[in-house]
Amino acid sequence: MAACIFFIILAATSYATAMPSPSQNLVQTSCLHATFPKVCIHTLSVYKGPVSTPRELAQAAIKVSISRAIKASKYLSSLRKEADQKEKGAVQDCASQIADSVDELRMTLGELKELRRATFRWQMSNAETWVSAALTNEDTCLDGFKEVIKGKVRSDVKRKVTNVAKVTSNALYLIDRLDHP
Repeated sequence: MAACIFFIILAATSYATAMPSPSQNLVQTSCLHATFPKVCIHTLSVYKGPVSTPRELAQAAIKVSISRAIKASKYLSSLRKEADQKEKGAVQDCASQIADSVDELRMTLGELKELRRATFRWQMSNAETWVSAALTNEDTCLDGFKEVIKGKVRSDVKRKVTNVAKVTSNALYLIDRLDHP
């Protein structure tokens, strides 16, 4: 009898731990058709914060974008110290573009936190415009490196900024899916 009870408890525990949480389900279903679904699922599945609604998920995606952009900006700042004159211009331009992206993403997050029914469409238009501008800045940053910098520095910058662009693109997708405050 004790063995039977133990087996039932073990089976129930195994089943409960195998079931995805509601937030994991939201991440999985919301990220399914994102521009970069694997990146979306990976970055938002490990996010430490509330993600029980599509709005919270969009906010989380913007927070991830901000965090990644800040890390890329710090990396670019460290490159400025080592770069030669030709490289410094590209690094400085890129750092400026990423800083602009951070500002635009922060404005977006502020807008998403204050969504109201009466001004929802206007606020969504603002958020979409700012995230699109952040993506443009990230792309412009990469364009500046094509001809100027070669080798490991270029590949490192490309990897970091491309990662920022991917999470930002996914954030835009999740924002576009919001249909009410």
